[in-house]
Amino acid sequence: MAYKYLVIVESPTKAKTIEKYLGRNYKVVASKGHLRDLPKSRMAIDFENDYAPDYISIRGKGPIIKELKKYAKKAEKVFLASDPDREGEAIAWHLAHLLGLEPNDNIRVVYNEVTKDAVKQAVKNPRPVNMDLVSAQQARRILDRIVGYSISPILWKKVKKGLSAGRVQSVALKLIIDREEEIKHFEPVESWTLDGTFQKDKHVFNAAFYGLNEKKRLKLNNESEAQEVLAKLKGNEFMVSNVEKKEQKRNPSAPFTTSSLQQDAANKLNFRTRKTMMVAQQLYEGIPLGKAGTVGLITYMRTDSTRIAESAVAETHQFVIDEYGKEFVAKKSKTVKQAGGSQDAHEAIRPSSVLRKPTDIESYLTKDQFKLYQLIWSRFVASQMMPAIFDTMRVSIVNQDLVFRANGSKEKFAGYRKVYEDTKTKDNILPDLEVGDTVFSKDIIPNQHFTQPPARYSEATLIKSLEENGVGRPSTYSPTIETIQKRYYVKLNAKRFEPTELGTIIHQLVDAYFPNIVDISFTANMEKKLDEIELGKLEWVEVIDEFYKPFEEHVVKAESEMEKIEIKDEPAGFDCEVCGSPMVIKIGKYGKFYACSNFPECRNTKAIVKKIGVTCPTCKKGEVIERKSKKNRIFYGCDRYPECEFVSWDKPVARNCPKCNHYLVQKKVRGGLQVKCSNCDYEEEVQK
Repeated sequence: MAYKYLVIVESPTKAKTIEKYLGRNYKVVASKGHLRDLPKSRMAIDFENDYAPDYISIRGKGPIIKELKKYAKKAEKVFLASDPDREGEAIAWHLAHLLGLEPNDNIRVVYNEVTKDAVKQAVKNPRPVNMDLVSAQQARRILDRIVGYSISPILWKKVKKGLSAGRVQSVALKLIIDREEEIKHFEPVESWTLDGTFQKDKHVFNAAFYGLNEKKRLKLNNESEAQEVLAKLKGNEFMVSNVEKKEQKRNPSAPFTTSSLQQDAANKLNFRTRKTMMVAQQLYEGIPLGKAGTVGLITYMRTDSTRIAESAVAETHQFVIDEYGKEFVAKKSKTVKQAGGSQDAHEAIRPSSVLRKPTDIESYLTKDQFKLYQLIWSRFVASQMMPAIFDTMRVSIVNQDLVFRANGSKEKFAGYRKVYEDTKTKDNILPDLEVGDTVFSKDIIPNQHFTQPPARYSEATLIKSLEENGVGRPSTYSPTIETIQKRYYVKLNAKRFEPTELGTIIHQLVDAYFPNIVDISFTANMEKKLDEIELGKLEWVEVIDEFYKPFEEHVVKAESEMEKIEIKDEPAGFDCEVCGSPMVIKIGKYGKFYACSNFPECRNTKAIVKKIGVTCPTCKKGEVIERKSKKNRIFYGCDRYPECEFVSWDKPVARNCPKCNHYLVQKKVRGGLQVKCSNCDYEEEVQK
């Protein structure tokens, strides 16, 4: 079929969707990401010529480049419609080079959502390639290449092959190791509380010891102090000394940015960062919705902005009025202050139309797509609704001069919580109490507490910390987390990051010889400079030059002064069944494993298995062992595999279900661990 215009996008899925929108005069094809890049085999940066990068066509992309050139020759006009961010702008610039297009011509097409109106409007208003955006991307690429290709070879020589160091990954590793040090050196502090149950008429409520009077809180540091307070109490009669009633407002959260989406999806849906971004990409590129055709359901998912288009605000306000009533719609759209360093390049992540309710299109979506779309839709709609209002009540009751306090709250107006529950809140209703009323204690129990060490980072909290420190950008969080796991610098234990021995060694070396690379403020400041390049305020060559000159001195010093570190093999305690030499424990790409000490003459290796003390429930002969999937996720299987194919994501326990006799498993739930049946509805109490 003849066509006048060629539109080049990144993804084949998006190409099909957009071609339907634009009609027969347009041919839409996909570049499938970058076509030109720095070669993997060498540094490819000309340090004598203003750090000029030596780009080459990516191996394996030749047929795509050839096909795009063929299509471009037949077209009257070529439009470059890669993603609306720095990376997308760079792809458009590389495409212009490969196809012989002039970047200053109006060839760049940008849209924030894959919908018919947005795409058609974008094609009507093309612009030149934004060279400031391209320069910012190129500066990041060159910076990362200089750091990676300078430090990594030193680590190969001094430690072992296959290691790497990078700007953002080194900071992420530092955060994890610093947290581990905090935990290691944490000293718990003891404290006590006096928790009482009180009654007025038939109403029972809880209150806790506050202090010696209303103004002075008294901290109980040990059991004897708690017992002293109890000894001062006379009888079980208390008098209400103070009642405070207030109305409390709780405002809705802003719509999602990339990092807040990753955090919420981890906390609420149990999605890993990579999975969140993969499913979000699918929703953005378009889902077939029956007769409606293929529609992009959300706006672009790589953003650190909370800005919203006025048209989307107007549509949402009308939707809230129609669906929930006028009293639920926000009186005016809230402007959320952007985080420091935020690029604000385009909108927050939102549904392309709030009229597509999750439940209305559920049948067209996979389970994961539905869950993520529902999360994005509800958070966005909630952001345009009124605050939730709670009636709160604080009551003080006294016996002698000892004050106990009770707090109660009741939801008065749901507001945004009608569609999005950010925190689970139960009404805690106190009885009607007035100053001078008498209440009686039923029981007052002293409880011992200890301060807890800070929690290890999860994916969500690590992303939050990187963002708060201004390190990295939306597109970098997921690959950074993947890299430090692939290199075996960290491992996930119960969904929390722990540094490995190898990770600690690498961090110590990089910290000693390249302090700027692990310096959080230095890395955050570099991000700000990249943003200023994007805004046209700085020249990229000057930024690289300012970084490289002192960095080069550190490289020379590290090459000459860094001592070779030998990671010694641990004795395994048994001999090789192939040649009889002692087996040792080595550290490899995926962690520790057994290997013959007679390597390379003998190449026998074995996985290190962790037995959990449970007989296989399927074959009754083997033992259940802990295994790891290709994505480093722990699961449980029979040690007689492949003869026995028993597998379970949940940890089996050494008991059978009292109801159906199937094996029981241990599941992680909010508040602790719970034993459940693998077959029926039997479950036991949660163990903290």
